[in-house]
Amino acid sequence: MLTLASRLRALDDAALRRTLEIRAVPATGIRDFFDLAETLLEPEAVQRTLAQLDRATLAVLAVAGELAVETDPDSAPSAPALAELTERLSDLAGSPVPEADVAARAAVLDSLMLGRLADDRFRPYDAVAAQLLAWPALGLPTATELAGAAAPSALAGVSATDTRFTDRLAAERAFAAVSSIAELVTELAREPARELSRGGLGLPDTKRLAAVMGVDLEAVASVVATAARADLIAHSDGYWNETEAGEAWLLEGTARRWATIAQSWHAALPPDVRGILARRPGVSWGEGLRSFVAWLYPAGGEWMDDRVTEFADDAELIGITAHQTTSPAGAAVLAGDLDAAIATMTAALPAEVGAVYLQNDLSIVSPGPLAPSIDARLRGLADVESRELALSYRISATSVNRALAAGENADSLLDFLRTVSLTGIPQPVDYLIRESAARYGRVRVGATDPAESPAQSYVQSEDPALLGTIAVDQTLAPLGLVRVDENRLASRFGSDVVFWALSDARYPVAAENAAGEIVHLRRHQLARVLPVSTVDPTIALVEKLRASDGGEGQAADAWLARQLDSAIKSKQTVVVSIAMPGGVVVDYLLEPASVGGGRFRARDRRADIERTLPLSSIISITPAP
Repeated sequence: MLTLASRLRALDDAALRRTLEIRAVPATGIRDFFDLAETLLEPEAVQRTLAQLDRATLAVLAVAGELAVETDPDSAPSAPALAELTERLSDLAGSPVPEADVAARAAVLDSLMLGRLADDRFRPYDAVAAQLLAWPALGLPTATELAGAAAPSALAGVSATDTRFTDRLAAERAFAAVSSIAELVTELAREPARELSRGGLGLPDTKRLAAVMGVDLEAVASVVATAARADLIAHSDGYWNETEAGEAWLLEGTARRWATIAQSWHAALPPDVRGILARRPGVSWGEGLRSFVAWLYPAGGEWMDDRVTEFADDAELIGITAHQTTSPAGAAVLAGDLDAAIATMTAALPAEVGAVYLQNDLSIVSPGPLAPSIDARLRGLADVESRELALSYRISATSVNRALAAGENADSLLDFLRTVSLTGIPQPVDYLIRESAARYGRVRVGATDPAESPAQSYVQSEDPALLGTIAVDQTLAPLGLVRVDENRLASRFGSDVVFWALSDARYPVAAENAAGEIVHLRRHQLARVLPVSTVDPTIALVEKLRASDGGEGQAADAWLARQLDSAIKSKQTVVVSIAMPGGVVVDYLLEPASVGGGRFRARDRRADIERTLPLSSIISITPAP
């Protein structure tokens, strides 16, 4: 511990913070560098770190520990040379191991504070070596097994027939996932879903979203998480809303929509999991992958298995895999070639169509998956009735009013339908759109002037009878509408609330500004994905460590005393440099016995006598080699 504490104290602040971060050191209970070293070398802390190391790195650590003891069993262990370590690893593996690879892994272990790499020699700290020696009792491999056990046979390849089947099934899943997420984003733009204080969506919202997406209730959380991971939706002010990125995503082609989702899945993979999967693209996963993970991360246990399972489930959902077999497009994603993945998925997905059938019963039928831009425009004009591969819509007075409120007019709607209809525009459709446009704006909603009225908004119409109907409509009772005169009502609620209430009640309502001009309102604001600002706890901990250290005077004596206390507890021999009169520095090989009152007592190993020396004369204390 003394060696590690001294090393930690010598690090600059940036390196020290990096160490605290990669070892996940808790900010509480640590007062000085000795506490930090003790925390890093605790068996549980060491085991947590070892669980995240792959087999080859663990082999370097374990074999180095054995070699350090074998060097001279009767004396203190010394660090083996990298060349010696490489030779032993090669013998155990039965094949040459590159020394450069051993050096790289030793450097990783050094950065993790599990051992010390210096002068082309590497040795694990005693507590780390002891933890590895205890592995067999825990059912974990020995150093020989780590270095010598061969990897499981390569995961099973997939035949050409199976590849075609996998490609089709994965494409179906990709299309289904993209369609479900598109419905989710569209629905949240229409009506956000509330996030419960304990986490998750309430049952009413879950049922609503499941019905819209055409998935089981149990699948809603996974689809929401997938969309959120791609920043298509976001949690804002207690609700899930569409984001600006989600709004743009709805206008992209199906393959590019899928690529956005697949890319976010790949980016979210932890580096260790991504490394495993990238080694095995284009093959069957299943139990073979689990066996390989168990071999590669022998101490990973449930921790690593759960990580792989989580992302494997998501891979099945979005078509990266099908029946635990990597699809061709999924293999391209794992290989980091997104363009190839898009090209592969484009060829596998059903072709998009750009025309529909308009019918006399006011329905619109698509002969196949519509181009997203056409689908988005039709959704503004009509209500979706069927969300299968071939969509169907229905036009109504309410849906036309919705389009008019969004800025359309009769001519723009009819011109659009002419460009996409394979059957022209049936007379009932033409009549409904023109009639709705003629009626639109018969009821106007606007904000009142606070200086003129305590009410926040007004509802007015040149048709007193229509206004009277609104005034007595029980569905609008919560608005608290009050009659001002025969052409005007007032409400204590804002104009946007009143407008959408009237729109939902199917009145031909339009919003207007103070100049009486029609304005187009957006029902729900886009959620903004803001970067999460977090306070780095390592900064405060480093400041605390530096403050406790001081570096001069009394603080320096306290540091020396802690080093001696540590040596006493561990019965460690140290080299103490003492400043003698006349400027001479003498090195003593001492076995400290006690410290206090500004002095310490120790056994001189060379002279075999007991010495008592003042702390103020000590220049440095280093562990004996």
